[in-house]
Amino acid sequence: MPGLRTTAGVWAAKAAGAASRALGRGGGTAVSGLVALRVQPDIVQDLSRGLGRGCVLVTGTNGKTTTAALVAAIARAAGLGPLVNASGSNLMRGIAATLAAAAGPTGRLAAGNRSLGVFEVDEAVTPAAMEALRPRVAVFANLFRDQLDRYGEVEAVAARWRDALERTPFTLTLVLNADDPAVASLGEGSKHRAVYFGVNDEALDRGCREHAADAVTCSCGAAYEYGLSYYGHLGHWCCPACGRARPSTQVTAREVDLADGRRLAFTMGAREQGVRVEMALGGLYNVYNALAATAAALALGLPHEAVVEALPAFQAAFGRQEAFDVDGRRVEMLLGKNPAGLNQVLQTITLDPARKVLLVILNDRVADGRDVSWVWDADFEVAASQFERVVVSGTRAEDMALRLKYAGWPEPSLVVEPDVRLALEKAVAATPPAACLTVLPTYTAMLQAREVLARRSGKRPYWEQGNERG
Repeated sequence: MPGLRTTAGVWAAKAAGAASRALGRGGGTAVSGLVALRVQPDIVQDLSRGLGRGCVLVTGTNGKTTTAALVAAIARAAGLGPLVNASGSNLMRGIAATLAAAAGPTGRLAAGNRSLGVFEVDEAVTPAAMEALRPRVAVFANLFRDQLDRYGEVEAVAARWRDALERTPFTLTLVLNADDPAVASLGEGSKHRAVYFGVNDEALDRGCREHAADAVTCSCGAAYEYGLSYYGHLGHWCCPACGRARPSTQVTAREVDLADGRRLAFTMGAREQGVRVEMALGGLYNVYNALAATAAALALGLPHEAVVEALPAFQAAFGRQEAFDVDGRRVEMLLGKNPAGLNQVLQTITLDPARKVLLVILNDRVADGRDVSWVWDADFEVAASQFERVVVSGTRAEDMALRLKYAGWPEPSLVVEPDVRLALEKAVAATPPAACLTVLPTYTAMLQAREVLARRSGKRPYWEQGNERG
């Protein structure tokens, strides 16, 4: 039976969330968790123990929201009741808010033995979340340079993860990206079981490592060499000095077809026994997200039939290739918040030459990272000749316009409008009827733009989507 402080924390969180929504201050996905933690600092530990099937932790630089949503979709197909922090609030307050919202008036979770927690977790918060949640499975999707003012360099984050895993007084299953040397290293010498996923497709080989790569040297100091290089520092890597190399994978994608950037297909498993998977998502990065979710399902012991059912039916998470119908135009939003992720988005949108109007929104708020110099490491050059009209917006609109100018984007096609709402109006007006407007925002810009687009297209707020998504 939950203690009085936990029950009080649940009631306080519910009241704070309701007040936030009533006042039009958002969904209360942060403030309700802050209030709950103030009343009961151990509320995450207390409530998460009521999850009958335990929980899954999903972390990494890119793809956390989509991967967690995919794991939840597979769990639903397997007959479980997943509880997800689907709003993307992935600090401890977001997890506390999710648990408190799902708890009944007595402070108990209602889903019983079929309940499974699926929580995406910020990279820096992962050690604290692991201690509080004691997950059955921890998914480490990738590790790229992102917000150096918050996280530090890639190896610093990996070191904190390794230390947290070594200190855990319980055992769990690690789901690791074999193609990322920084993530794959977490399984070396670990007391925890590891399930590895990765891509094996020579047709996707870039021939050389992307300049935006981050984990470029082995722990012994030698530079990695690549048999296959996909993007960033992901690929079939090895160290010529000490012999460390990409581990073998239990979940593998072959024969990848990225089509027009809005859908993809791949064969999962061995050539003789593989299953062809088609999804309504674009980009190689979403192949990795699907593999991570499948590997998590394997680690949880969920049936393969649930994976085969859930992946093709999956719809994009909010702001991640989400589509809106606005004034007879299709508006597609693709989040880009660091060099590696943005490069993949740029590669994906160039697969469709019919995209001719683009809105780029660059913010420098705390959740985006104050330092926006990272945009100079993104390969905007690859799309310099594609778009006929480009609107640039956000708190650092002028910086983005300058980056596009140096990337060779024609100045007459650029319109600078710092106000996001006005920029959306101009971009929609510049898009011919029945054509597609592509919106490329950073994180806080995505939340701003999505609020406007949801209102104009009749979609629900992002915090109301997710725990019922199939």
